[in-house]
Amino acid sequence: MLTGPKRTVYFTTGNKNKYLEAARIATTFQVKLKHLNWEKLEIQSQSLTEIASFAAKQAAQSTRKVVVAEDAGFFVQGLGGFPGPYSSYVFDTVGTAGILKLMRNVKSRGASFQAAVAYCEPNKRPICFTGTVRGSLASRPRGLHGFGYDPIFVPRQGDGRTFAQMSMNEKNLSSHRAKAFTKFCKWFASNR
Repeated sequence: MLTGPKRTVYFTTGNKNKYLEAARIATTFQVKLKHLNWEKLEIQSQSLTEIASFAAKQAAQSTRKVVVAEDAGFFVQGLGGFPGPYSSYVFDTVGTAGILKLMRNVKSRGASFQAAVAYCEPNKRPICFTGTVRGSLASRPRGLHGFGYDPIFVPRQGDGRTFAQMSMNEKNLSSHRAKAFTKFCKWFASNR
């Protein structure tokens, strides 16, 4: 762990909830994460790592700051991994109700959340850290916390509650974002 003052890294995201989750994790490693509301350019790719790395590099070059960018996806086994890297667009278009409707006659309820966190300094190559949490799709939305697909995702390593039924601290014990940011923060704390 860092022993001196916190080092600052800017998290480029338009999603305040993602920032709040990540900032709470970073604090435990004495990494100061600041919100950078920069309009990131998002490439179309099947790879979360490619999407996050591209965004981090663009942000670092444009802002001349040390940044992290994150991309996450919700992968439903019974839908062939859909919506995957298109999760945000699909959520904005059909929401959790649309996913549950698509799953109406599908027996396989397996699902996972995946996250890629890319760190980049100006004029350097991005370094990426990933996290995955496996679980299943609930039959109906449950819970009032979290955001996105949290009300319909039940993590395997849990007690049967959805992410939306958990507090942020509980979710951060096992979420995909927590796993990816923990890997990044451990690396950053020991290498910077």
